[in-house]
Amino acid sequence: MHPRYLDRQALVACWREGLLAQAVISKSSGGYSNHPQLQRFRACDRPLDSLGAYLSGIVSEADARGYRFAREKIRGFGEVPPIALHSGQLAFEWAHLLVKVQARSAPWYARIAAIEDPDAHPLFRVVPGPIELWERPR
Repeated sequence: MHPRYLDRQALVACWREGLLAQAVISKSSGGYSNHPQLQRFRACDRPLDSLGAYLSGIVSEADARGYRFAREKIRGFGEVPPIALHSGQLAFEWAHLLVKVQARSAPWYARIAAIEDPDAHPLFRVVPGPIELWERPR
């Protein structure tokens, strides 16, 4: 989903996990190399640039809130085509975020809970479809 919906904890976690994913994609780290969400980026023509575009969206939101994420850590650059995101996957991730935010930040939850149709991260283009096959719903 769009980074503007992420509470502070989720935004920081997303940045850290994105940097880890970048290290895995660029082969400088072996950690989490089989993480299913990496399939989104590995399927791109330029995975590192696509991940860079994703991280740029995260760091831009951090900048807007006055946080200081190290933009220079982003390794991939350039224009990339949008990544298709199934509407079912976006709905699944939105529901997951709401549950987490409700438990840890009542004020942030009150701010976003009434949103019925959240926007996707700018890198993604929402298309009809179910949750991804690699997703492990609980």
